[in-house]
Parts: sequence; structure tokens; C-alpha cells
Amino acid sequence: MKIEVHQNGEVKIAEVISDSFVISNAEEGLQLMVDLYYQDFDKIILHEPNIKPDFFDLKTGIAGEILQKFSNYRVRLVIVGDFHKYPGKSIKDFIYESNQGRQVNFLNSVEEAVERLSK
Repeated sequence: MKIEVHQNGEVKIAEVISDSFVISNAEEGLQLMVDLYYQDFDKIILHEPNIKPDFFDLKTGIAGEILQKFSNYRVRLVIVGDFHKYPGKSIKDFIYESNQGRQVNFLNSVEEAVERLSK
């Protein structure tokens, strides 16, 4: 895993780059957030392929638990990917509602993520 830094004026954003899963469970999500937070990042970009698919099955509770931690610590998160492969109404509604706010967003590109996190 490596961290690519996107700097936009005073805004510093960490993009997590990996060839494997970075988050398989809630504990790993929290650990990643804490590790990056202590490196002075409060804005993070994750790629959907680096998150275990269970995250997108809302019945597991993994997404809710992880995203609650990000909200509690006021760390903004953008997950970048193609979310059309998750057909359930619940996940579609969850993504839609998340994208209405600022804390956690699901977007299609890193460029969109940097733009959103820079505001």
C-alpha cells in the first residue's frame, strides 16, 4: 500500500493505492483512518476494488460501522469506483444519501474526489 498526496492550496488529500484489499472489516477501516489522521490527513480517497465486497452488502453492518467512525472523527472520505455492479436498492439509496452530504461520498473518478474534497 502506498499513499499518493494530492495538494490543492492548503488542502492535503491522501489517496490510498494498493493491489489488494485495504479494508476487509471495520477494524481495518478504523486503523487506516487513524494511521492517516496521525499523518495529518483528514481527507481520504479509497478505491472501491480495495474494499472487500461485504462492505457494500449493508446487512453486514461493515459500511455503517466504518462510516460512523469517519463521521465521529470528522475525517472526510471519498470512495472511487463503479458502483453499478451493486444492484440492491438499499446500497443505491445509501450511496445517493451519502452523496447529498459532505462527509462520505461515492464518486466515479479521482479527479471528482479531489474536487469534492477541496471544497
